[in-house]
Amino acid sequence: MIDFSRNHFELFGLPARFRVDPGALERAYRDLQSDVHPDRHAAGSDAEKRLALQASARVNEAYRALQDPVARAEYLLHLRGVDVRTETDNALPVAFLTEQLERREDAEEAADAQDEPRLAALVEAVRADAARLQTEVEAALDAGDLERGRRRVRELRFLTKLVEDLDDMRVAVLDR
Repeated sequence: MIDFSRNHFELFGLPARFRVDPGALERAYRDLQSDVHPDRHAAGSDAEKRLALQASARVNEAYRALQDPVARAEYLLHLRGVDVRTETDNALPVAFLTEQLERREDAEEAADAQDEPRLAALVEAVRADAARLQTEVEAALDAGDLERGRRRVRELRFLTKLVEDLDDMRVAVLDR
């Protein structure tokens, strides 16, 4: 069974840093899940079944957190004593917010006009900005600049949500 006191990185035998090897994460996940999956403990006692279910849930939670760049960055900050999810910690630069508002308005106009290529271009532009921010988050966290990392993670979370929204708009246009 797994050691529940280990953090997500330790659980998968990975270094606690922003950049993870997706292949190594996937292999470690599959290995752990094969060990703890509740089906492997179906013949065990009720306590063993319950423990296997809890272990499987913990492995799944850790995998989801490390697989997603925003969740991984937030988790790293959490490990270093920085909570980026507090209600009072949601300020974003005005210029950043203005740019995203303009993008959203442009996307709404494109959706109304059924202009899928324009929506696709917006999605790609936001994805490119998110990729740039991921690089900045990695650099900040690797340098131990937790404040800069915290600020960039908030922006990255915002852009990630914006990409999802714009992509949904694009798919809706394609489905019409």
